[in-house]
Amino acid sequence: MPEIHVRSRLGIVGDRYFAQPAHRDASVTIMSEENLPTGIDPAAGLQQTRRNILLRGVDIDAYVGWTVCLDTGAGPVVFAVNRAARPCAWMDAVIGPGAQRAMRGKGGVRCTPLSDGVLRTGRADFHAVSPS
Repeated sequence: MPEIHVRSRLGIVGDRYFAQPAHRDASVTIMSEENLPTGIDPAAGLQQTRRNILLRGVDIDAYVGWTVCLDTGAGPVVFAVNRAARPCAWMDAVIGPGAQRAMRGKGGVRCTPLSDGVLRTGRADFHAVSPS
């Protein structure tokens, strides 16, 4: 997907969790590319892991409780990083045996978008604001 449209407090337009009250504090999931279980399946990616945004070179799992900002050129999009995204047994079914275990503690983070914006595939500027 070349771009996604993010809406504040609602999620990603077209995503299954968009505007769902039960998922408002976790409507977007961000994961570090380096933590994909490619040792189990070299083709593992966003679709198999059920994550929305993949970052390269950022240990996003270390930012729980922080506010982060991504800008791919269309302006900044701000997210509250609320909690870890815990991998489920489905990972073993779609990626391969051991994927759930391989992703424990590094399965990404569940976030709330705090601003509207567009994110495009490609290079992103990343900024984080520590919790106060």
